[in-house]
Amino acid sequence: MSLTMSHGPLSGDPHEGNYVIQGPQHRLLFDDFPRRVRGLFDGTVVLDTQDGRLLHETGLLPRLYVPESDVSWDLLEATDHSTHCPFKGDASYWSARSGDRVATNAAWTYQSPFEPANWLKGHLSFYWDSLDEWFDEDEKVEGHLRDPYHRVDVRATSRHVRIAVDGEVVADSTNAKLLSETGVQNRYYVPTEDVRVDLLEPSTTETVCPYKGRAWYRSLSLGGRRWEDAAWFYPEPLENALKVRDHLSFDGAGISVEVDGRPPR
Repeated sequence: MSLTMSHGPLSGDPHEGNYVIQGPQHRLLFDDFPRRVRGLFDGTVVLDTQDGRLLHETGLLPRLYVPESDVSWDLLEATDHSTHCPFKGDASYWSARSGDRVATNAAWTYQSPFEPANWLKGHLSFYWDSLDEWFDEDEKVEGHLRDPYHRVDVRATSRHVRIAVDGEVVADSTNAKLLSETGVQNRYYVPTEDVRVDLLEPSTTETVCPYKGRAWYRSLSLGGRRWEDAAWFYPEPLENALKVRDHLSFDGAGISVEVDGRPPR
């Protein structure tokens, strides 16, 4: 994500530097993924590779491609579906089948890729949601594989963090955590003891981040108005975000976040 999104060097809007990247505006980088990856469908291994590669492509999240030899072809069947990419070529598709269960057009390959992307030949990629489970080594992964160029850092901060809605303060802390994530704006997480939790109501929304974990949400009610999913927290954060356990972050229309009296960077 750090290479191809936001202002990364392979994005469409890289930051200033003392170098010039020669080549097309839309860029491709095929890079080794350093660990074993497995994908399962209906309890059966469809792919098992130690030679996976990530395709970093301008404006897109990295995509895992695996050698054809690391795929269980007896679980795949060709379809007549095809797509065209102006940078990579024409893609052919396969469905995954196990008994009566079918994941239609679950995988694709470029059998005759364009010459600038000829290294894609002999590799397949799978839609993440088409398979039931993914493992990075022996750890189950949700959302997508972690990009080796993406990181999350959490730091304690004594800066004055103040969160307000319609002028009413809903959180006020000098004991917050600052979470910095590649390609994403800084987020301030406030301990629950510094939050007006009486204004928060349960929400059914959940999201998954492969770097931080599964987030639960809370809506905010104040003065007869309701802000859906205004706050979120990680009850069981992953290792890089452990410090934000029992902390909440806020965002949304009408929600003001100030740090030492100014909008955060």
